[in-house]
Amino acid sequence: MLRAVALGLFALIAAVEPALAEGFDGRQLSLIWIAPFAGILLSIAIFPLAAPHFWHHHFGKVSLFWALAFIVPFAILHGAGTAGAEVVHTALLEYIPFIILLFALFAVAGGILLTGNLHGSPVVNTSILGIGTVIASIIGTTGASMVLIRPLLRANDDRRYNVHTVVFFIFLVSNIGGSLSPLGDPPLFLGFLKGVDFFWTTTHLFAKTVLVAGILLVVFYFLDRWYYAKEEGLPRKKDPTPDTDSIGLRGTQNIPLIFCIIGAILMSAYWKPGIEFNVFGTHVELQSIVRDLFLLAIAGVSIWITPKYIHERNGFDWGPIVEVAKLFAGIFITIIPAIAILRAGKEGALAPLVSLVTDEAGQPNNIWYFWLTGTLSSFLDNAPTYLVFFNLAGGDPQTLMGPMAATLAAISAGAVFMGANSYIGNAPNFMVLSIAKHRGVKMPSFFGYIGWAAVFLLPCFALVTLIFFL
Repeated sequence: MLRAVALGLFALIAAVEPALAEGFDGRQLSLIWIAPFAGILLSIAIFPLAAPHFWHHHFGKVSLFWALAFIVPFAILHGAGTAGAEVVHTALLEYIPFIILLFALFAVAGGILLTGNLHGSPVVNTSILGIGTVIASIIGTTGASMVLIRPLLRANDDRRYNVHTVVFFIFLVSNIGGSLSPLGDPPLFLGFLKGVDFFWTTTHLFAKTVLVAGILLVVFYFLDRWYYAKEEGLPRKKDPTPDTDSIGLRGTQNIPLIFCIIGAILMSAYWKPGIEFNVFGTHVELQSIVRDLFLLAIAGVSIWITPKYIHERNGFDWGPIVEVAKLFAGIFITIIPAIAILRAGKEGALAPLVSLVTDEAGQPNNIWYFWLTGTLSSFLDNAPTYLVFFNLAGGDPQTLMGPMAATLAAISAGAVFMGANSYIGNAPNFMVLSIAKHRGVKMPSFFGYIGWAAVFLLPCFALVTLIFFL
């Protein structure tokens, strides 16, 4: 089967050359093309509960099925060249750089070990979440998540109630904390590449971030105190990580590698040699290739210099990154028509949604910019969703940073904040989920997690709307 799929994909790629390189016109697509994307989302939501054994062994095949459910009909109706061009474009410019960055951060963070046993009291847990929220804008939400999730899990592995700690970790460290710099979250980095000043989000999202993060940290502290008190009358679980070592940090040689990753990302933004390569109709810039090769080299160096005992003590294995790579391959392919329809704007099948962002006088409706960008970013890749609404608002960075600053803030906050609404809203969400599950935490289902988000996040976002965008 895999050989047949590989041959089919090769045939698609071979047919790319005569296809138009500038991309497919989303005005030609109806909403039925979004069905495979809905299918993979429902599979992620239902199979782990309804058929956990099947899902554990075959989630890669399920992802492949839904990818082919889009590719094959699309190739038949619109031509193999066009289908191949879309797949190659998505793979080279979006999926492969995405996975390489995650792989590098996963490898480097897995080589950093916090020794000793931080006992997961409400104060300790809230402190870890607070620190992670702060550093997420410095080393990125993925970097902060990968560095801190394992210490948090170890601190709470003797607690009977620990699911809420991971859920709030995803809220704060994997999403909201990354809103203050282009390094924090991919949508803001794309804005930076489009001309938005590096510190613009720091100044314009600071109050919004402090408000949401502050509320969530306070709520988490009292929620954790409540769960902690519930455990006082129950027999204590055996601590899998007893107090055999003093509190300390091992694998510090990996810390400079995190900053090397940041340097590689910044290099690709500032270094513009003007050299690009045409790969089956997709233009790949030299700086992007150098960045990805550099990231792979950093990951290799980390694996090489990290002592084996650190990986063993961290419970490090490649399962989470393999799961993310397989599932997001299907997600990135099946969102191709959804993003194309959105890019068609008022001429596409989602025109009624797009028209909501402008009022009758032609002025931007910042409430809808915030909620539509956020809602779509909860389930689509938040980076291209950000670009869609960035362009709908005019696409001129100077205007958006000036007279339309509130609109750009609404787009930015919606893309970053509401990436926390589902497991697939932002890349580190699924990484954290996978690591927690591998460590034995009984995480909520896909829809169960959305329920947590509805209870704790939506009221915060409503408050942000009332204060800043009304």
